[in-house]
Amino acid sequence: MTISMKLSPPITLSEASGRPLSLSQEPEPAPRPWYARFWRRPFFLLVILPSLIAATYFYGIAASQFVSEARFVVSSRGSEGGVAASMRGMAGGAFGGFGGGGASNETNSVRDFLTSLDAVMDAHGKLDLIAMWQRPEADWLSELWRTEPELLARFYNKMVTVSLDPSTNVTTLRVRSFRPEDSKALAETLLASAETLVNRLSERTRNETLRVARHEMEISEQRVQESRAALVRFREQERELDSAGAVQAAVALRGQLEVALAQARAELTERLKFMRPDNPALQATRNRIEALERQITSERARHTETTAGGDGAVLARQLATFERLMLEREFADRQLASATASLETARLEAQRQQLFLSRIVEPNLAVYPLYPRKLVNVASIVVGLTIAYGIGWLLIVGMREHAA
Repeated sequence: MTISMKLSPPITLSEASGRPLSLSQEPEPAPRPWYARFWRRPFFLLVILPSLIAATYFYGIAASQFVSEARFVVSSRGSEGGVAASMRGMAGGAFGGFGGGGASNETNSVRDFLTSLDAVMDAHGKLDLIAMWQRPEADWLSELWRTEPELLARFYNKMVTVSLDPSTNVTTLRVRSFRPEDSKALAETLLASAETLVNRLSERTRNETLRVARHEMEISEQRVQESRAALVRFREQERELDSAGAVQAAVALRGQLEVALAQARAELTERLKFMRPDNPALQATRNRIEALERQITSERARHTETTAGGDGAVLARQLATFERLMLEREFADRQLASATASLETARLEAQRQQLFLSRIVEPNLAVYPLYPRKLVNVASIVVGLTIAYGIGWLLIVGMREHAA
């Protein structure tokens, strides 16, 4: 019996691999290392790379900035919130208590002046601020770029800070620059400018207060002079030194004459009862009565005048005018006395409220640079970029889910 065996055809290399072998096919590229794949990821490009650049700048390029600090208080001689009150407020704040009163208007004025363009130009006239903030050791990012006055003032307000503590009324001045001696010199210059401003404000307030008081004094003196001149003219016109005394004397004289006349008439009436009409004693009495009547008539005529509307009392008009002038002089004298007292009070008040700037902490010469704050700045950049990346990633994922 013959056994036939069927042999399978030979297997080729192309069949074993499952696809035909081509002589022109290129070999597959080698897999990339992990770091080559990592730098293409968005998190690296958007978070890690900027953070590394920032760390390189702050730790390797950024120039050191030195700070000079000074503290002062603006007060007056008679104010309760002076240096002692400020120190009490500082102590109260340190122990958790309540501080002193609020900041004064003068302190706010000094603070606003130190951050103004006038303070910048005044300091630039005494110190070269452009050269100070363009030192060779300054890096290109933190140095002063533009030198126009407005841009210089903007850079100045970034390097100079003035803060006021309302609980203690103490103002803190902090100056930054690339050299310790520059910071101290600028702080000294700014304090000198602040002292000049305080003295100018104090002098202006004092002069204004005294000017008003002196003006009132001049008005009162002029009124006194006018009242006395009017009284002198009246006396010259009426030819009476004391009209009130003249009136009293005239009234007294008329009273005495009328009393004597009444007595003479009573005496004549009494004698007519027991004497003959041709008695010489009666004629003497009649002569005395006539003389008294003529005297009374003369006195009345001397102090009266006849006008178109009737008889007017010259003596009464003269007395009224004299009393009005005397009253005016009395009021003028009282006003002058009041103005004199007000002027003296204004002088004392001006001396009591004279402003002055007291230095609590003198500007120091820095030894260690406090700026830039490297760790704080780098950490802030890393945290901020990470948060921004997370928010953007969430937004993109939400948009993809919404589109799907």
